[in-house]
Amino acid sequence: MRRFNLLLIVTVLVVEGLFAFACSSERQPATPIETFQTYVKAFKKKDITTMKLLLSKDTIKMHEQEAKAEGVNLDDVVKRDTLLGEGQTTVEYRNEKIDGDKATLEYKNSYGIWETLPFVKEDDEWKIDKKGYADQIEREVEQNSQQFDDMLNRGRQP
Repeated sequence: MRRFNLLLIVTVLVVEGLFAFACSSERQPATPIETFQTYVKAFKKKDITTMKLLLSKDTIKMHEQEAKAEGVNLDDVVKRDTLLGEGQTTVEYRNEKIDGDKATLEYKNSYGIWETLPFVKEDDEWKIDKKGYADQIEREVEQNSQQFDDMLNRGRQP
């Protein structure tokens, strides 16, 4: 009996030690590539909840404003405004670049064109920054518009 009690105490101590070690070891946050891969899996499963969890706070705010303006709910906007085409079965990606709390990853869209997707680190997790993506497109349109205006104005001058 005494031997059994000693064996039981040793077993409990070993299990507690393993449990404490497992709890104390910190989980490494997902990389931007891993975040994107999880987003693609969620997209394929139509798991809107997971897709929302992978979006930055600013992206969620942007989608909420869009949903309010259209009179729909947030899930409808997230489901509609995905990064991927509805029939897209494979997704290629490359060139992950991390710079502090910002990162980018190139991925091939449903038209076969490489696009740069920005990420932002929030609460020590990489989030897809579709708001940053929208801002980037807006800046590019403004630059192209200004260049076009400059070309027209130069053509009008004698």
